[in-house]
Amino acid sequence: MSLELSNLRPAAGTKHSGNFRRGRGHGSGNGKTAGKGHKGQKARSGAPRIGFEGGQMPLYRRIPKRGFKCRNSKDIVAVNLSALEVFEDGATVDVETLIARGIIKKRRDGVKILGDGDFTKKLTVKVDAFSASAKEKIEALGGTAEVV
Repeated sequence: MSLELSNLRPAAGTKHSGNFRRGRGHGSGNGKTAGKGHKGQKARSGAPRIGFEGGQMPLYRRIPKRGFKCRNSKDIVAVNLSALEVFEDGATVDVETLIARGIIKKRRDGVKILGDGDFTKKLTVKVDAFSASAKEKIEALGGTAEVV
């Protein structure tokens, strides 16, 4: 068997399972100090919680807190109508074709067509949202604006 990224495994006997029994004698491979080293605060029961710095102001409280990130916000990709001029007359435009043409890089949380710029093609556009002016311009030229 050759060594490749797809078949890398830890060496036999180097991993302990989550229910590994510590402190059960030398023969178990983890007896005596049970992996806690010799003496010291971290070797004893009642060791401090993660992030505790012995009473010093901990790092997560020392660094400044700035801003706010709304958990409900969506990252919508905006595309102007002028960018759709690269498509042939009568073509169907959806998120996959926009990515294939390099107009957008990723879908993110949705794609919205905005009505900015000149537009002269009759297209069937299928994306997540349209501005009122974009929908109006597409339909004025005989195209269709479908929300998926």
